[in-house]
Amino acid sequence: MIVDVERHGRFRLAADFLAAYRERPVPWGFGALSEVTYLRTYSRDGERWWQTCQRVVEGMFTVLHAHCAAHGRRWDAREAVALAADAYARLFEFKWTPPGRGLWIMGTDFVYERGGAALNNCGFVSTADVADDYAAPFVWMLHMTMLGVGVGFDTAGAGQLRVQQPRRDAAPHVVDDSREGWGAALGRLLGAYAGQGSLPARWDTSRVRPAGTPLRGIGSYASGPGPLEDMLDAIAVLHDRYLERPVDARLIVDVMNLIGRGVVAGGVRRSAQIAFGQAADRDFLDLKRDPERLRSHGWVSNNSVYATLGMDYREAASRSATNGEPGFFWLDNARAYGRMADPPDWADAGALGSNPCVEQTLWDRELCTLVETFPARHADYRDYERTLRLAFLYGKAVTLVPTGIARTDAVMQRNRRIGCSMTGVVQAINRHGYRQFLHWCDSAYRRVRRLDDELSSWLAVPRSIKTTSIKPSGTVSLLAGATPGVHWDHAPYYLRRVRVRDDHPLVEQCRAAGYAIEADAYAARTQVIAFPVQVADTARRKRDVPLWEKVDLAAQMQRYWSDNQVSCTADFDPAREGDALVRVLEAYEDRLKALVFLPDSGHGYEQPPYEAIDERTYREMHARLRPLAGELPHDRTIEEWFCEGDYCELPRADGGGHGR
Repeated sequence: MIVDVERHGRFRLAADFLAAYRERPVPWGFGALSEVTYLRTYSRDGERWWQTCQRVVEGMFTVLHAHCAAHGRRWDAREAVALAADAYARLFEFKWTPPGRGLWIMGTDFVYERGGAALNNCGFVSTADVADDYAAPFVWMLHMTMLGVGVGFDTAGAGQLRVQQPRRDAAPHVVDDSREGWGAALGRLLGAYAGQGSLPARWDTSRVRPAGTPLRGIGSYASGPGPLEDMLDAIAVLHDRYLERPVDARLIVDVMNLIGRGVVAGGVRRSAQIAFGQAADRDFLDLKRDPERLRSHGWVSNNSVYATLGMDYREAASRSATNGEPGFFWLDNARAYGRMADPPDWADAGALGSNPCVEQTLWDRELCTLVETFPARHADYRDYERTLRLAFLYGKAVTLVPTGIARTDAVMQRNRRIGCSMTGVVQAINRHGYRQFLHWCDSAYRRVRRLDDELSSWLAVPRSIKTTSIKPSGTVSLLAGATPGVHWDHAPYYLRRVRVRDDHPLVEQCRAAGYAIEADAYAARTQVIAFPVQVADTARRKRDVPLWEKVDLAAQMQRYWSDNQVSCTADFDPAREGDALVRVLEAYEDRLKALVFLPDSGHGYEQPPYEAIDERTYREMHARLRPLAGELPHDRTIEEWFCEGDYCELPRADGGGHGR
């Protein structure tokens, strides 16, 4: 057991404390949209919000107590009870939240027994060492994706080895019914094409559970053996085309994408990937221009390039102006700097990439430890500072839970990286004023660094290499009614679409309540529910804000708050602003670490997460709605979710790329 609750016990909130919250109205930011998003994504076995808050806070303090007990650190029970009560109250009111993965799985037996990988939304793996072990980065990708972790990867292994004709074995390979079993099969296949081992006569998948079988540990459902068989066959066919040829960037991206496709097949999981390639590699830049590849598996990943100061951005930006890809990642900035306001310290010199939504600098096989705060939900800075202490404590607690994977634990226990994020940034500016909010950011960052010193000393662990970020915060922001990350509201009236497994009770509950529902154009066994939304305040919307202002806000947050990165998808009007992308990149290359553009018209998405509508359409749709009725079955497990950027998971219908 990784967190030894049998020996050290579990932290519990008092029953009389919890009783006060059982019937308290939940301050859902968007009403039914927020509640349905919660029920679809984060409620376990029929939980209500007060129970999810209980599970999360009790899990957080169980981890802290177990660590202190195991390492002889001071534990003040009375202080812990008071902190936990405050953490619960602020979580219930959406002043802070764990990331989506934390809401889903913190406080479960799965974490205590299997480790902390599933608590992390995302990670990164490098292919630089494929000459030593060709299969290793791909098996890591499979393992993490099956745990619900979105993964970034590079193409550094291009040219490192040649694909060989595999030897054949007369015996079958029996696939064990586990993540490890799937990984062993994939590892054997790839190893054989690198001259290590042999291919079996056939893959015996008779032990793999049938599709739809509940997975009680992590939640979700078994996809059955079909997706695994298809994945292995497709990867073998791909390598047969490369016999006696060197591994290149295209092969690396194709294999990673086929792994992602295999994991999401059957509609039981979602996947997010990002591929990092070289700006001079035209084949990499054009991966999304192959319609057959895109329909097959190319839709799985966002593709970005490693950008360098002073480079010629014209060729890459011309593609970004059309379909939002590639994105741009300044690796040297990420390695050299924490906040851009501070001198370079090269504390992240070992970084190689980022996560799919690019808010975290990451080393090879490192995972993202994230937590969210909502500054607009605070009346004054002192109140926000109290929340910040509790949110950062959650992040530090997650770093105490090993993953059980040696290379991942080694880098995470060294770096102790945390991404304490803000969301609803535009709302906070509207409420507190632009200058005042930036002052908050600067003061709060300094407070976080002091908190890290205090907590690291108490827990006897290394200080965190970096501590803050701005993540896109798609679904978590929906719960609180917050604008996501550094982005503006979509429109005064819009449709917000939510994807739900087609046999989930929420589908019929929403249909009975009058919501528009249709089959997902991209994912099998998935329905799309459209929620009409009216934004209450009178502030500017996304299309009212020029491209330069969107990018500048990201740069300000990179300067005053985020020592990791700011996840920014800068929407732009192609007719008015398409020619400005090169100038924007040149102007901000020394003020940002990452940037993605997305044309706001002609983008080719079917069923996009957001779609502007007029007031008349909104009122007609709203008039047909009735309150949601009925309860979820209490033995129901809910589908897994990955990164929280709305565009990370959505492919283009016209053959173009993703946004973020």
